[in-house]
Amino acid sequence: MELNVMRATDEIDKIVIMHLKENARVPYTKIAEDIGLSEAAVRKRVEKLVEDGVIKRFTVEVDAGDKLKALILISVQPPRPNPAVAQEIKNVEGVEMVLEVAGEVDIVAVASGNSMQEVNRYIDEVRRIEGVSKTNSMIVLRSWI
Repeated sequence: MELNVMRATDEIDKIVIMHLKENARVPYTKIAEDIGLSEAAVRKRVEKLVEDGVIKRFTVEVDAGDKLKALILISVQPPRPNPAVAQEIKNVEGVEMVLEVAGEVDIVAVASGNSMQEVNRYIDEVRRIEGVSKTNSMIVLRSWI
């Protein structure tokens, strides 16, 4: 597992991060038990990882249930910068995640809704954002997360 971090992390940090990525609510005592450290040592490592910007946030992933998901591939027209467009996309109702990517498109957004009409409404709202020059949407059929 390769980490893009602001400071050097050692193997123990990587294991701690792996545990937290799997379950952000895992007790420090459980991590400590798994890696042979004290709970206090794990807590200090996590605090340091947060302080150094390696861990940016703790989050909750909610089961979307029967919601329809779509990937929206977005091309941005210069001179509008990707981060400005991404911030507006992030504010669109139904958009769960926004990623800047390298390749044929500039941004990928993940949106979900209760129906195709609802998802289409979110996609149309993304298309109206200044700087969005093109979109291509894909409906998620199945996921293995």
